[in-house]
Amino acid sequence: MNKEIYLDNNATTKIDDEVLSAMLPYLKENYANPSSMYDSAKISARAIEKARKQVANLFNVENEKTILFTSCATESANTAIKGVVEQFATNENNHIITTQVEHPCVLSVYQNLEKKGINATYLGVNENGELNIDNLLSKITPNTILLSVMHANNETGAIYPVYEIAKEAKKINKNIKIFVDGVQAAGKIPIELEGSEIDFYSVSGHKFHAPKGVGALYVKKGNLFEPMLLGGHQENSLRAGTQNTPYIVALGKASELALKYMDYEQSEVKRLRDKLEEGILSSLGNAKLNSKSTLRVPNTTNIGFEYIEGELILLYLNDLKIYASSGSACTSGSLDPSHVLRAQKVPFTSLHGSIRFSLSRYTTEEEIDYAIKSVVEVIKKLAKISPFQRELKELGL
Repeated sequence: MNKEIYLDNNATTKIDDEVLSAMLPYLKENYANPSSMYDSAKISARAIEKARKQVANLFNVENEKTILFTSCATESANTAIKGVVEQFATNENNHIITTQVEHPCVLSVYQNLEKKGINATYLGVNENGELNIDNLLSKITPNTILLSVMHANNETGAIYPVYEIAKEAKKINKNIKIFVDGVQAAGKIPIELEGSEIDFYSVSGHKFHAPKGVGALYVKKGNLFEPMLLGGHQENSLRAGTQNTPYIVALGKASELALKYMDYEQSEVKRLRDKLEEGILSSLGNAKLNSKSTLRVPNTTNIGFEYIEGELILLYLNDLKIYASSGSACTSGSLDPSHVLRAQKVPFTSLHGSIRFSLSRYTTEEEIDYAIKSVVEVIKKLAKISPFQRELKELGL
């Protein structure tokens, strides 16, 4: 196959043609600053408010004023977490909770806050990446001000019961704030924030076919927090800076399309993901699924190849123009094994040989067929030069 096969959609996605068409007028003709008073500026301002409603629809919230536009999910996470801590932390009430499998944009903030005297708890997961909810709830105290749990894991696709967690957490401590990283859920599974106990929820446009450089943060009505960016009245004075009209318009259109294609994601994309998974696992005795949870987003699989080095797998696949990853794009370049898989206690034999494949609505059957054939051939080729010949022969390679 001559074309590139892109199976790294959890890192970033292709911009949808409809999204690109929607944003282009605001890069060319309708370029006025939306905060200005003249008529052309009002065109930009109205476009932003339309996009705010479109994102609110994706989140299933009635009040579009709860949507705050940002530059990315990393900014959204920093805004929510730091904002809550700055607003509510005291010498006594300084406890925050998260999981060991969060994205670095959450974990890094928690680690930074620890250096400033905040008391943080990091919750583990089982071998399938699942949380023990009773254990989580037992960690909440009267001094806990914030709980962060991602909606879907970026490496394994595992889905967490964030609505239930938020509801039960508020029963224990009514003042606790709940932040959810929804980056890998948006466009793949329904988001239902109306009536939930979730206070903050973040998404990033480039994860569901909008461009890089735009994100959104849901802020439940009544929540107070310290803004991270100061200097203007934009975004209801919660996020200063001239609004990026074309990219906000793009995020709105991508949100509209995400709802349109939701059934396709959960049926056809899942079918292709399952086909890829089954094709690889049934052909290779050293291939193991790293998250057997039935609750996974429909596009993601993470497979460990025992006794084979992950970087070599990716290099060989790259030569065949098949693009996948060994984990979060934000940690690429690091030789350390995935913190997510370490938290799941994935055996050392496959920890360094684990590959994430993530599909999109643009993935085709032909691409999956070629990917299965190529992955199997690459692993068998690498098995012949592995120093673990005896172990691999016992696994049928």
